[in-house]
Amino acid sequence: MNQDRLRLDLAGLAEEVTPVDLRDRALRTSRRLGIQRAVATSAAALVVLAAATGTALAIRPNGQGPAPAPAGPSVTSTWPPVEVTPTPSPSPSDSASPSGSPVKPASVLTGTRYYLEAPASTRARIHAVRGSSDQVVYQIPSAPTGCESNTITVSPDGKRVAWVQDSTDGGTSGVLLAGTIGKPGSTKLLEDVNCLGARPLVWKGGDLLMVHKKTQESVLFDLAANKRVDGDPGQETDRCWSADGRWLAAMGEGNKPYVSDGTQSRLYSYTPPKDEAAHWDGWRAQSVSMDGRYVAVGWQPTDVSREDGSFAVVDTTTSKVVNLPGKGDIWSILFTVDNKVIVTRRTGISVLDSTFAPLGTVTKPTTSGVLLAYVP
Repeated sequence: MNQDRLRLDLAGLAEEVTPVDLRDRALRTSRRLGIQRAVATSAAALVVLAAATGTALAIRPNGQGPAPAPAGPSVTSTWPPVEVTPTPSPSPSDSASPSGSPVKPASVLTGTRYYLEAPASTRARIHAVRGSSDQVVYQIPSAPTGCESNTITVSPDGKRVAWVQDSTDGGTSGVLLAGTIGKPGSTKLLEDVNCLGARPLVWKGGDLLMVHKKTQESVLFDLAANKRVDGDPGQETDRCWSADGRWLAAMGEGNKPYVSDGTQSRLYSYTPPKDEAAHWDGWRAQSVSMDGRYVAVGWQPTDVSREDGSFAVVDTTTSKVVNLPGKGDIWSILFTVDNKVIVTRRTGISVLDSTFAPLGTVTKPTTSGVLLAYVP
């Protein structure tokens, strides 16, 4: 009975034991030992390589940089920001063409100058000069007489031309005509317009033209709309506007000169040279700067003449005469809409900036006379 019980217990215990594959266990153990040997061998190789590198650095000659580091694991690093000093741009004088020769500076007047051709024996012609180009852009259809030769004028924007055509009263008044630069033909605008005196036609911007009637009435005429502007703008005399039509220079009450932009007005004074004043009918403003601070003053001729007659610049804030650079008799002074000053002398043309510092010189065309306008 006890033997049977023992036999049954041994059989149950055998069923609960899981069979073990000794071959598989032996293979796994062999692989694990192989990996451990490989790791140990690699570590030993790294130690030997590090020792060799240290020896090479120790015996490297002076004056040479460090030897390149051995290849190793890839490492990503974040470097601190580097402040870069910008390289200054080369000045115009340092610029050079691809061939190595210096680049010529741009002309001091890149726009267009409009001149009245001189002499105008058969037809009065207007020249447009831009750089080295000189072209006739308008011709007065009739031979210029007293009124035509004295009144031909170009708008500050270079779009329009206007003049007074002689009537039959001996050349003291006539008909106001206007045309478009670059196109033939003209339009009759107004009759009985006076053509005597210095600059009888004066532009206020590019569209409005101040004229004087034979009755001494001042009329502001809109050439774009082909109509007279309502009302007389005032009883001032010797009017002259800046090229943009903003600032007016004129003689006010008591024959006192002033400048105004419609919201502010400023009186100034000027006394012309005594040794020359007796030869003229006085002086007047011939051109006004864009900010109204400066006026170019010139003589009023005793006869019909197209000469500008400007000879000085007056600071209207101090009533002092500006010392203009250059030598030689001045024929005209023109303040441009881009804040330059064109001074025409007997010896040539000089261009100044808004502070009257020299910018350069320009050659006057041989076939052209009076400078009528400049358009940038």
